[in-house]
Amino acid sequence: MPIRRFLGLLFLSSLIFCLWLDQVSSAPWQKISNTVATTEPNHPHQLVQQGVELYQKGDFLEAIEYWQTALTTYQSSNNDSNSAIVLENLARAYQQIGKTSQGISYWEQAINHYRQLEHWQQVGRLLTEQAQAYSRLGQSQKAIALLCGKIDNNSSCTPQSALHLARTHQDKAGEAAALGSLGDAYRLQGDYNQAIAQLQDSLQIANEIKHLAYHSSALNSLGNAHSSRAQLNYRRVSSALARDSKNEVEKFRKQAAADDSQALRYFQESLQLTFAQNDQPGKMRSLLNALPIYYRQGNFSAATQAREQVRGLWDSLPDSQQKVYAAINLARLLQGTTATSPTQCLKPEQQPSAIALLQQAVAIAQRLEDNRSESFALGELGHIFECRQDYQQALNFTQQAQLAAEQNLLAQDSLYLWAWQAARIFKAQSQESESIKAYERAITTLDDIRDDILTTNRDVQFDFRDTIAPLYRQFSQLRLERASLPITESENLTKELDFALKTIDSLKLAELQNYFGNDCVLVTFDEQQVDQLVGENTAVFSSIILNNRTAVVVTLPNQEKKLEWIDIDRETLTQQINEFRRGLEDNSDIYYNPQPAQELYNQIIKPFAADLDQAQVKTLVFIQDGILRSVPMAPLHDGTQFLVEKYAIATTPSLTLTDPKALNREDLQALALGLTKAVKLDDERYFRPLPNVESELSEVEALFPDTKKFLDEDFTRDRLEQELNQTAYPIIHIATHGQFSTDPEDTFLVTGNNQKLTLTELDDTIRSVSSNSNSLELLALTACQTAVGDDRAALGLAGVAIQAGARSALASLWFIPDASTKTLVTEFYRNLHNSGVSKAEALRIAQGKLIEAKKYAHPKFWAPFILIGNWL
Repeated sequence: MPIRRFLGLLFLSSLIFCLWLDQVSSAPWQKISNTVATTEPNHPHQLVQQGVELYQKGDFLEAIEYWQTALTTYQSSNNDSNSAIVLENLARAYQQIGKTSQGISYWEQAINHYRQLEHWQQVGRLLTEQAQAYSRLGQSQKAIALLCGKIDNNSSCTPQSALHLARTHQDKAGEAAALGSLGDAYRLQGDYNQAIAQLQDSLQIANEIKHLAYHSSALNSLGNAHSSRAQLNYRRVSSALARDSKNEVEKFRKQAAADDSQALRYFQESLQLTFAQNDQPGKMRSLLNALPIYYRQGNFSAATQAREQVRGLWDSLPDSQQKVYAAINLARLLQGTTATSPTQCLKPEQQPSAIALLQQAVAIAQRLEDNRSESFALGELGHIFECRQDYQQALNFTQQAQLAAEQNLLAQDSLYLWAWQAARIFKAQSQESESIKAYERAITTLDDIRDDILTTNRDVQFDFRDTIAPLYRQFSQLRLERASLPITESENLTKELDFALKTIDSLKLAELQNYFGNDCVLVTFDEQQVDQLVGENTAVFSSIILNNRTAVVVTLPNQEKKLEWIDIDRETLTQQINEFRRGLEDNSDIYYNPQPAQELYNQIIKPFAADLDQAQVKTLVFIQDGILRSVPMAPLHDGTQFLVEKYAIATTPSLTLTDPKALNREDLQALALGLTKAVKLDDERYFRPLPNVESELSEVEALFPDTKKFLDEDFTRDRLEQELNQTAYPIIHIATHGQFSTDPEDTFLVTGNNQKLTLTELDDTIRSVSSNSNSLELLALTACQTAVGDDRAALGLAGVAIQAGARSALASLWFIPDASTKTLVTEFYRNLHNSGVSKAEALRIAQGKLIEAKKYAHPKFWAPFILIGNWL
C-alpha cells in the first residue's frame, strides 16, 4: 500500500538563533508525510503513521526510532518511493533536535531518490528545505546556490535549482516556499533590499494560492528583513555621530525608524493570521520578533505585554531546539533592551527570572541530546553568574558549555565565546596563566571559523566592535600589561610584545574580512618573507588602542621592541585625532599651525627618537589601529620640521598581508584613467569637475612608454576590463572622485558615464586578469576622500591594495582641488624610475618638493597622500 502524503504545515521548525542579532526568525515551509493506517502493528506503514503522531506531539526522538525501523524495511525491499518519504521525515526530525548535519544528509538521500524517480516537484521542495538548513548553519551562500544559483540579468535561476524546478513544474506552493527561503538567506547575508524583493514575491504568491501559513511566514520574514535593515541604519547613525555628520545622522535615523515601523506592521499582521490558524508557535514567533522594535521605539508597555505573552506561549510548546533558542533570546530580552555585546549584563532584578528560564532550556536541550543549543543555554547561565561575580558558579556553567560545544562540530561558534568567557572569569580571579590559555584557545577557535562568521553573515559587520574585536583587544591588553611590569626581563618583554602584536595582527585580518565581507581576498606571507620586507633601515610602529590608553610598540631594525603608552582614553584620543585632521584640511588660513602635529609627534615618535637615530632608521612603516588610520603620519612635526622631511613613510594594515617583492622597474607602463567633468549620480550626489586631471594623466603618459589613457566618457568599467584583458599593466593610475565610506556598499569611484564603479567591481576586474601574471605593482587613486573620524572608511582605503591584488597603492585621504596633485604625481613617478629610490622615498621626495614650494607648503596639499602596502 503506498504512503499517502499530507501537507499539514507545522511551525515546529527554524526559529533561527543568531548570536549577534539577538532575534529569532522563521521559515516554516515544511510538512510531514504519513501513511494510511493499517492493522498490522509492525507493518512499516503503521510505523510511519505512529512516527508522524509522535512528531506532532513533539516527541522527535521516539518518532526517529519508528521511522528508522520503517526505513530499514523499505530499503531491504527496494521500495524507493516509500524510502524517500521516510528519509524526508527523518531529515525534519533530526533538524528539530538540533542535529542539522544529519538532517542535511537525509535530505540529500531523499533528493537523490526523487531524482531517480523523476519526481521533480518534490526535488525542488526538498532543495528548499535543505537550503533552510544551510541558512540555519550560517551558510547562506550555499542556501542561495540551492535555491536559485546565480541570478542573471533576466532574474532567472539556474536549472535544477529549487526555484527553477518549482516554476518549470508550475508548483506555486513550492515557488512561494523557495522565494521565502531565498529572501531569508539574503537577509542573513545582509542584502536586505534583495531579501525584501524576494519576500514580496513570496507574499504575492501566497496570497494568490490563499495559503495562510505561507502568507504568515512571508510577513514574518519581511518583518525580520526590515528590522535587520533598521538595525543597520541605527548603527550607521552611531557612526555618523562619531563623525559629527548631522545630515547623515538625520537621514539614517529616519530610514531606521521607517523600517522599524514597517517591520512592526508585518509582525502584527502575521500575528493576526496566527490567531486565525490557532498557531501557538507562530504567535510566539511574531511577538518575540517584535520585542526588540518595541524597545527601540521606547514602547515599554507594549514590550512588557508582548514578553508576558511570549512566556505563556513558551510554556505550552513541545520540546524542540527552537524552544531552547526562544528561551535564550527571551532571557536576554528581559533587561528591557536589546543586548549589543556578549559581555553585556542583565539588570540584577531580572537575573533570577532569566536563570529559571535558562535552566529549563538546558533541561530541554539535554532531553533532546542537542549539544549545540545546550551549549548556548549553559553559556548564558555562566555569563549571568559572571555578572553576579559568582565566579565559581560562572566557571562551572561555562566549562559545561565548552564541553557541550566540543561534542558538536557545528557548535564552534559558541566554543570561542565560552573560551573567551572563561578567560575573563580567570582574569577576574587573578588566575593569569589560566586566563592566557583560555584567551589563546578562544582566538585560535575564532581564527579557524572567522571566514564563515565575518564573510557570510553581513549582519555582523556593524556589530563587530561589540561582539568580536573586544576579544582580541582584551588579550592584547593582558599581554601589554605583563610587558609593562617593572620586573619584566628584556627577553620576556619581547616575548609579551610579540604575543600582543600577533594578537592585534589577527584582529587586523578579521577587520578586513569584516569590512569586505564575501568579497574579501586575503593572501598572507610567512615570517621569513616578512623579514625580507623589513630592511636594515626600517622601523615599524604599531598602535593598539584600548579603552583607557593606547600602546605604541616600535620594532627596530635589530628586531628589538620597545613599548610606550599614550595615557589618554579612547574618546579623548579620537577627539584629538579628529582635530588634527581638521587642521590639516583647513582651507581658511594659508598658514599652518603645527601645534596639534607637535602634540601627536610627542606622543608617538618622540619617545623613540633617540633609538631611531641610533639605528640610523630612514623609513617608518605604520600599522595603525582605529582612529589613527584616518590621519597621515607625514605631517607630524618635531618643532623644526615635518616627519616626512626626515623619514620616508608608508602604512600597511599588516606586515603579513604585504607582498615583500621589490619593485620591478623594467618595462614599467601605466593604464591611466580619469574624469575632468562634473558628475551627478542617480542618488543626487554631485561631484565637482577636476580640471587638472587631463594634465595629470598627460604627465603619466609622458613618463611611461606605451601608456594607455582613457578620459571622461572613455573611462568606463567595460573599457577598463577590455583593456586589462588585452594588456597586463604594472601601474593603474585612476584620477577621479573616489569615496571611501563606513559601508563598503557606499565605497566607489566615479566613472565617465555618470556611473559608480564600486571597490568590489574594481577589485574583481583587476583580479580577473592580473591574478595569474601577478603583475600589478601599483594602484594609484589620486582623488579619494574619507570623512573625518571615519576609521572604517580609512580601513577600506588601507585594504584597497590587498583587495585589488596590487603590491602597493598610492591614495589620498581627502580631496585636493588644485594643480598640486599633478606636481606630486609627476615627482613621485619621476623618482620611481631611479633604481636606488624606494616607493616610500619617491613619495617623500615628491612631498618635499611641495613643502619647498611656498604656495603648496600647507599640509592640506601634500599630506593626504599615503603609500599603502609594499614600500620598497
